[in-house]
Amino acid sequence: MEIQGSLLARNALLNFLGLLLLGLTAILCIPFILRGLGADAFGVFALAIVVVNYFSLFDLGLGRASTKFVAESLARRDHPEQLPRIVWTSLGIQLVLGIAGGIGLACSSSFLARSLFNIPVDLVDDAETTFLILGFVVPIIVGTATLRGTLEASQRFDLVNLVKIPTNAATYVVPAVGALWGFGLPAVMLGIAVARVLGALAYLWLCFRLYPSLRGKFSPDPTIFKSLLGFGSWVTISNISSPILVYLDRVLIGSLISVASVAYYTAPYELATAMWILPVSIAATLFPAFSTLGISSDPRLLGNLFVRPVKVILLTMGLVTLLLIIFAHDILTVWLGDVLPDQSTTVLQILAVGVLINSLAWVPTSLLLGIGRPDLPAKFHLMELFVHAGLAWFLVGRFGIVGAAIAWAVRVLLDSVLLFGTCLGDKNISLPT
Repeated sequence: MEIQGSLLARNALLNFLGLLLLGLTAILCIPFILRGLGADAFGVFALAIVVVNYFSLFDLGLGRASTKFVAESLARRDHPEQLPRIVWTSLGIQLVLGIAGGIGLACSSSFLARSLFNIPVDLVDDAETTFLILGFVVPIIVGTATLRGTLEASQRFDLVNLVKIPTNAATYVVPAVGALWGFGLPAVMLGIAVARVLGALAYLWLCFRLYPSLRGKFSPDPTIFKSLLGFGSWVTISNISSPILVYLDRVLIGSLISVASVAYYTAPYELATAMWILPVSIAATLFPAFSTLGISSDPRLLGNLFVRPVKVILLTMGLVTLLLIIFAHDILTVWLGDVLPDQSTTVLQILAVGVLINSLAWVPTSLLLGIGRPDLPAKFHLMELFVHAGLAWFLVGRFGIVGAAIAWAVRVLLDSVLLFGTCLGDKNISLPT
């Protein structure tokens, strides 16, 4: 069972370029959106994106579960019979959950616009319509995860990015163009919703082309339901706990120090974590590869695939981290001027080291998911919540934003130690000597 290194490298490069292009698109379009919509409407736009991302948790990790089980089916070569049952079962569950989430969002649109968020009176009606439109598109967003994951299972990241790049870019391009043409917020959101629908249809068409067996009847299998949901539920726990681990330090800074200090911490944090584009690109290709090799009885295959990306991430990001540490003050000054205190330089240096450590951890995380142990990263994250909360509270109170950076770095170090220790101690993995 061979996984060609050249294929993985090509796919990682495709993912990297896709994420880079999306980031550049956002940077170029946001000024036009801000000027065209105005600050208040842009704020509603940003809140709407956050709300949609929250409701995407109704996926319950089934996108990842689909990738794993489809990859294993392809490796066993039983996919003409098994693959339709996996895909249609996962998609069926997601559509039901997505519809429930969409109805919930639609029913909450008035509360969100008129009560929860402090939205100007003249924008309340537009905001309510915006949330209502997004309620209808939630099932599409949730269901798309299975279709995209099915393509990723066969390492067809060329097809994935062919759809993913324009669909995600539309989140910024459509409002930028719409704002320049004088369209209001509801019309802009309707354009984004249409782009998401077209993206889902494109994924579906590509799945039909790549897997002809899917063209038969809609064939969900209740016997697969438990396995998919069992895997996905642990992924969901990680998906819920990870943002808390990421944003807890900012909440503590805002409550224990000041709101201004949140900005002094967030700016270097966003700069340091921009380096995640590389490990995210690599991890996306590793997960289906580990899933494919997970059914192999040869531990050397998993060991070889485990070591190579760790070396790549360490060598490439190690150099970037060193440059960030040396030139942290100069970089922040060129980027934002002299508005940040000297403490922000130290924060950037500490966080850069933490991001390097955390980036290495993407490899063992992908391995554990691939071999069917999503419970371990989820359990580690739950444990780290308590450790990080106590440590961050103490260090922020004593050392301010520098203490927050130290607490975050210690947390990701603990996470990496747990993940690497678990993988290296697994008898099913044999590292090359």
